Amino acid sequence: MSTKAPNPVDKYVGSRVRMRRIMLGMSQEKLGEALGLTFQQVQKYEKGTNRVGASRIQQISEILQVPVSFLFEGGPSGTTSAEGFGEGASPAYISDFLATSEGLALTRAFTRISDAKLRRSIVDIVEQIAAREGHDPR
Repeated sequence: MSTKAPNPVDKYVGSRVRMRRIMLGMSQEKLGEALGLTFQQVQKYEKGTNRVGASRIQQISEILQVPVSFLFEGGPSGTTSAEGFGEGASPAYISDFLATSEGLALTRAFTRISDAKLRRSIVDIVEQIAAREGHDPR
């Protein structure tokens, strides 16, 4: 029996659900309870193994306190070009970074810093370290 690979959009939406859930400090079990599902079903949604229906996407967005569009932002689309429709999607490495526990921890901590000059200094330091390592995605 052959297994079908998850649709890229389903995987992406699932990763956005996971990212937002973790940002809120919510467990899969808590999200599942709010949806009337098991945590295993939430896991399947997050991995893209199971598709999420339209009404469930709306329910998830309300629980996670984001607009439905958040779950699709920057993801793969069926169209070849989005020129003329506002800003382009974020590069994939940003979504990949935010999907990691380190990326989320760094983002959470960074956004708690209210001093703009201090935030700029931190960015400068990280850019200098990355330049030394030879990893500049720009």
